[in-house]
Amino acid sequence: MNFQNLELSLGKLQTRKKNATKIAPFVALAILFTLIPIYYPSMHPNKLSPVLSSSLVPLPDNVSQKKEYLTSREEQQEKTIISSKEKDEKSLQTNLTKSDSYHSVAPQGINDGTKNCDLFSGEWVANTEGPYYTNMTCFQIQEHQNCMKYGRPDTGFLMWKWKPDDCELPIFDPRQFLELVRDKSLAFVGDSVARNHMQSLICLLSRVVYPVDVSNTTDLENKRWEYRDYNFNMSMFWAPYLVRAEKTEPNNIYQPFNLYLDELDESWTTKIQSFDYVIISAGHWFSRPTMFYLNHSLIGCLFCSQANVSQLTSYFSYQRAFQTAFRAINSLENYKGVTFMRTFAPSHFEDGVWDKGGDCVRTVPFKRNEKVLDEYNLDFYKIQLQELEVAQKEGENRGLKFRLFDATQAMLLRADGHPSKYGHWQNPNVTVRKDCVHWCLPGPIDVWNDFLLQLLKREVTDR
Repeated sequence: MNFQNLELSLGKLQTRKKNATKIAPFVALAILFTLIPIYYPSMHPNKLSPVLSSSLVPLPDNVSQKKEYLTSREEQQEKTIISSKEKDEKSLQTNLTKSDSYHSVAPQGINDGTKNCDLFSGEWVANTEGPYYTNMTCFQIQEHQNCMKYGRPDTGFLMWKWKPDDCELPIFDPRQFLELVRDKSLAFVGDSVARNHMQSLICLLSRVVYPVDVSNTTDLENKRWEYRDYNFNMSMFWAPYLVRAEKTEPNNIYQPFNLYLDELDESWTTKIQSFDYVIISAGHWFSRPTMFYLNHSLIGCLFCSQANVSQLTSYFSYQRAFQTAFRAINSLENYKGVTFMRTFAPSHFEDGVWDKGGDCVRTVPFKRNEKVLDEYNLDFYKIQLQELEVAQKEGENRGLKFRLFDATQAMLLRADGHPSKYGHWQNPNVTVRKDCVHWCLPGPIDVWNDFLLQLLKREVTDR
């Protein structure tokens, strides 16, 4: 499949839009009578969650309940896994019903059946409608994520969508999103994966309108975009550690950083007060060599060579960083927005780590019972849930909302969605490290904006 054909597919979607309203009642009836016998016998109680162990249970949407599941892994071993055959049959039947939800611009506050559903527990199913943009239609794809430009030979990784266990997740509707965020503002706080998320959103919205770049800088680390027809803006604030950090060598990011784990990173904490929505995330940078400071004193390090400095773990810095970041948000006098904590997306290096020949060569997603979080990533995930719960309780006193944006489960299964070697032109005489951290655009990271739209709709409905 080439991208000329993909462009034609996008054009066909526009034609289908004109006919959708005429046939919608008949399609709805057909789908209803098809899905009733398919789903009801196979739903509950034995659904899966791929995050915890070899025998798995679904994570509840409530953060405190998720923590209880994470701390009782022995009990989870007793749960039953749905057989691969049953899941394959369910996926096949799901794929028989296609959705053109992109074409419907629903009023704000619409309840489309996802409000009481755990969006984040599910599995990837085939989707012949994808992708919804290409590297020829979106200008915001960075080179190292432009897998099609640099010769990735397969396109099957573009033909999947996320299917929650108890509902259908509508494909991202750009017009509905823009109406929902009219007169609003959205901030991304984090590292290059957070930027990857923002760029995916820009690409999905480009089907309707392009934003205006009003950034005060030419770098990609801190950007601001305006959608002037909707009085909507979004910004990227570079904060890979969330707290104040300094390079030990000004021009070398591969040398240890000094992390001041109890000090705010004012590059973003002083600028988000006016935002309606903030998505905060962090993860991969915490495995780098770092020096840890508390109360202005060096108290330990990660991967350092100083004999007189205590060796601490990345869990120590990760937990302290989220504590400080959430404390900063809760201390802002004028901030009235909703904070979404996006859980981290695991990397997928196989046959070696990132700097020792590791690569990611899969071309299809894992099934939910084929892949689980290792202990290292599971502990990171648990720390995020713990600190989010603390922030939620503290925020209640000021009427601030902290919400879970759980991307871990869905992305754990998508080892096929990374650029690998297709983020640059191939040169047989040059060895370049593979990228199994960021995500191809278009690619599986686009589902984060399917999630985001539903989460924003829930906020409007609750109000």
